[in-house]
Amino acid sequence: MTTPAFQRVQTARHPDRPYSLDLFSEIFEDFIEIHGDRRYADDPAMVTGFATIGGREVAVIGQQKGRDINERRHRNFAMSKPEGYRKAIRVMRLAEKFGRPIVTIIDTPGAYPGIDAEERGQAEAIAFNLREMASLKVPIVVVVLGEGGSGGALAIGIGDRVLMMENAVYSVITPEGCAAILWKSADKAADAAEGLKLTADELKKFDIIDEIIPEPVSWTIGDDKDGKRGKAFEKIASTLKKSIVSALDSLSKKDTKTLLDERYKKFRKMGEWV
Repeated sequence: MTTPAFQRVQTARHPDRPYSLDLFSEIFEDFIEIHGDRRYADDPAMVTGFATIGGREVAVIGQQKGRDINERRHRNFAMSKPEGYRKAIRVMRLAEKFGRPIVTIIDTPGAYPGIDAEERGQAEAIAFNLREMASLKVPIVVVVLGEGGSGGALAIGIGDRVLMMENAVYSVITPEGCAAILWKSADKAADAAEGLKLTADELKKFDIIDEIIPEPVSWTIGDDKDGKRGKAFEKIASTLKKSIVSALDSLSKKDTKTLLDERYKKFRKMGEWV
């Protein structure tokens, strides 16, 4: 039986679901964090750095929500401001300079819409990342971990391979936001979720994503009674790691021209109606 789309949305938002930093410590090794955009400030909603996976050195970028209310406020609920996206592209350029592949992890309800973010060029920062990621001369693997919300997600989502967790969602707008526009009521969020086709299986049909990583609904960081990461987390993280390594191995065999041409065609054909 197919899980209703809005149930997937609620699962993707579950507070005990693994976040980017959980994966950084579980499937990557020797993670060293890099701070700041060298223009304004450091954005805790966007975590960046370098690490190794499968013996390969990579740049890693991930959006982090926060576990408790204090950390969520500190991380701004994973809603980055312009400095977050500028920090991300700074690290990606470093990766390109030194020939390191890039792995990004998407988990955000969207970019921060506050006045201060708009004053510092939120839309320009996102648009700049889209253009720059399309032309980076190193392999890029994208993982949609939880919520993939609008431009806030896409700003680190231009990749050669897009992997998506089975219970994650990826959409141009939240179901609540869509319902408020179409029906003037957030009560229609479940209907909007169905219409948005935001689940992994629907997105795979449209070739928006390349691979679905299977997971149980109960995949959380605290499956064990002692609060430690449970067997489900370890198993699914291991599956995800293998998929990332496999994608990197495949992409690393392509020459730069082929890599860029295929990346361009991948995104250029999205939305075509034949």
